[in-house]
Amino acid sequence: MTTQRPVRQAADLAMFGGGRAVPRELRIKAWPVVTEQDEQAVQRVLRSGRFTSASSGEQEIAGLEREWAEYVGTEHCVAVSNGTTALSIALSAAGVGPGDEVIVPALSFIGSAIAPLHLMAVPVFVDIDPVTFNLDPAALDAAITGRTKAIVVVHLHGLPAELDRITAIADRHGIAVIEDAAQAHGARYRGRAVGSFGALNTFSLNVSKNLATCGEGGLITTDDADLATKATMLRQFGELIPAHGERSYVAHLLGWNCKPNAIQAAFTRSRLKRFPAEAGIREDNVGRLLERLAEYPGFLLPEVPPDRTHAWHILRFRVNPAEFGLADEFAGPLRAVVQRALRAEGVPAAPYQLQPLPAQRVFDGIKAFRAEDFPATLRVLDDSFALQKAHLHPESGQLLARYADAFEKVWRQRDGLAAYATTAAYKPHWERASEIADEEWAAAFPQR
Repeated sequence: MTTQRPVRQAADLAMFGGGRAVPRELRIKAWPVVTEQDEQAVQRVLRSGRFTSASSGEQEIAGLEREWAEYVGTEHCVAVSNGTTALSIALSAAGVGPGDEVIVPALSFIGSAIAPLHLMAVPVFVDIDPVTFNLDPAALDAAITGRTKAIVVVHLHGLPAELDRITAIADRHGIAVIEDAAQAHGARYRGRAVGSFGALNTFSLNVSKNLATCGEGGLITTDDADLATKATMLRQFGELIPAHGERSYVAHLLGWNCKPNAIQAAFTRSRLKRFPAEAGIREDNVGRLLERLAEYPGFLLPEVPPDRTHAWHILRFRVNPAEFGLADEFAGPLRAVVQRALRAEGVPAAPYQLQPLPAQRVFDGIKAFRAEDFPATLRVLDDSFALQKAHLHPESGQLLARYADAFEKVWRQRDGLAAYATTAAYKPHWERASEIADEEWAAAFPQR
């Protein structure tokens, strides 16, 4: 690897020995913000002695369900143990079972695709739109077969997918839409909140999410009373458990044990009171960051169509090789070099997902992964990096301003970084992921 030329041209970059753009003492603030009101909500549960949905007279879980349904604009909400179980229960309540096909975008968190697998259904992966990073409606239409039972519509990073086009396709074929809004709390599509379009819709309350609990949690929304009842049964052994009175212990359906936790429900209820205000501050902070970065055309910024809003759970940036004076073939190496340069400056730039979902080993045996089936997904994985968590805290403005300084510094040294990108050894991380998997497995099971 030759580094002499770029070191000489970009000596003030931190990766080549210069000072950092982001001072070390300026750190990411802890998330979620825990207030005295949150602590009091938890204490309230501890004093009540009612800790799960199986506790007769429990109020916090029912309260969260009522308040989130009102916020989203649906008739019903069912709380469960986490976002992945929410998706499994929603699919099961919609009638998905063994052998059914469930369409899933090729770029998402693993939970979007293992939920159908847990039901012995078959995930069918489709490519994404390279601008929104969400499911491509044209690819969706082409993937539907006579066995397709449901479509998992992921609003990746917090940007709503093309819901009108997707629901129109689903309606034409008589297929259920299940929104996976795990990263999109509060985002709106044409004036309506996400989580109100599908037959059933799911949210995660993981501690990392915009609306977080103090651990894990999930929510299912629907306008269908029967589906809500079925989802409530499926979360707890298939039983019909009364809000008050004796439990019969009769299992009417094959359900799970995915009961929500009352402490976590109370914590989320407390945070929900601040959620709109925090989302508004986040919108302002992220907006200022993106306004700064728009001055540097080598970075392709997240785009938000005028008919929707973004929850800004994750920020994904792509590099534009042409603006660095490079041919398109250097997109991946350039991303790797720029990512390294930003990290050295103090910006926690990193990949979000190393490989397409269909390339994950858990799906071996379903259908052989072919790179040519997912060109947009692979390109986005190759030429993009993400920022997570740093922008969630309402007081992140100063930190994001320094991040913008780091982007500017990297952009000013683009010639040196471009030269470095043309000489550095490189392998796409979606290919490297297989080697990482081998190494992890060997370390975990050295005798196998």
